[in-house]
Amino acid sequence: MGKRILVPVDGSEQSWEASDFAIREHPEAEFVLLHVINPAEAGYSASTSFPAASEEWYEHAKEDAEELFEEFEVQRKPGVVVETDTVVGKPARAIVEYAEEHDIDRIVMGSHGRSGVTRILLGSVAENVVRNATVPVTVAR
Repeated sequence: MGKRILVPVDGSEQSWEASDFAIREHPEAEFVLLHVINPAEAGYSASTSFPAASEEWYEHAKEDAEELFEEFEVQRKPGVVVETDTVVGKPARAIVEYAEEHDIDRIVMGSHGRSGVTRILLGSVAENVVRNATVPVTVAR
């Protein structure tokens, strides 16, 4: 069995650059695009304090993930094997756990998906993945 490479995607330019890098550097690998729905983001909206609004927010987040995967499909090169998945959780922890539970050989991810104050407040997902992953991690810039 060939390498399985996990590429977390969040729609940022860095995550798309990471996917391009992964495919360029490992053309024979099988790729898993992973989108993590962070439930903490629902807390930033006053309307999510109601259960129906939370469910609506989650459905919208799942639709956003599907749009990300469709965008990748349009740009995908022929012959590249890609699987997609969406999970819910804190991004760094979810990425590390996914790699451990799904026979992933390497993680390739963007250096950051957020910028400015948000990045400072929330910390670096890439840094946490590098520190905690049990497989090699490549951070593409």
